[in-house]
Amino acid sequence: MKWRGRRGSSNVDDRRGMGRAGAGGVGVVGVLAILAVGYFFGIDISPIVQGLEQGGQQSERPLTEAEEQYGEFVSVVLADTEEIWSEVLQEQAGITYAEPRLVLFSGAVQSACGGASAAMGPFYCPGDQQVYLDTDFFDMMGQRMGAGGDFAYAYVIAHEIGHHVQNLTGVLEQVNSLRGRLGEQDANAVSVLTELQADCFAGLWARHAQDRFGSLEEGDLNEAMTAAAAVGDDAIQASAGRTPMPDSFTHGSSQQRQEWLMRGFRSGELAQCDTFAEAGLE
Repeated sequence: MKWRGRRGSSNVDDRRGMGRAGAGGVGVVGVLAILAVGYFFGIDISPIVQGLEQGGQQSERPLTEAEEQYGEFVSVVLADTEEIWSEVLQEQAGITYAEPRLVLFSGAVQSACGGASAAMGPFYCPGDQQVYLDTDFFDMMGQRMGAGGDFAYAYVIAHEIGHHVQNLTGVLEQVNSLRGRLGEQDANAVSVLTELQADCFAGLWARHAQDRFGSLEEGDLNEAMTAAAAVGDDAIQASAGRTPMPDSFTHGSSQQRQEWLMRGFRSGELAQCDTFAEAGLE
């Protein structure tokens, strides 16, 4: 992915050098808060994370060279999403794009949605309109999930920004209201539609970013497709040694996530990302 030399976003809040003391610990209440808003999360990799580190106050520390590089990368990708969505959302939906902030953290963090840990993966909190990301997740993608690469990481960020777009368009509010009236199985199905739409929005962003910046290099789309497959519910459950159970899916299968990512990329149109209408929901 070609990203160096472009502007970075001013909407990045880097808390990674604060250590666990600055981020705040995650206890039982924090875990419950995470579960309560879990359907907003782009990637829930907790089933394959073994042993969340607890406690241990840490003092402030300098960032490593790798962390500095990740910070620059995230800032540029976020800036790209700002430019693309400001134009696309206005032209295709008549909505003014409100830029979200992106919080980089290490280990654990507090948000308006409650406490969250790195074990839950990146997430978007509609309560404060912020994306939260521990950049160590990128290393986990490459080392443990076989889904490394800068465009794979950009896909993760773009997916979370997709949830912000859903918030601006009113989708998340409607989903929240609908889920409260449904049983568990149907609520899970609605969550899947929410996540697949965010995947489609990520693909839409990638299409417009390619048209505007010429971002993509050979193999980049394959990186994103591999990442989409790696975070499918069936892949995650299988990695945890469990038989995939479609009724329990909350984010979609690997195939579904790949299909909707590519639908957004091929079309570049919001109208083609209406997972709810395609499922018979208005």
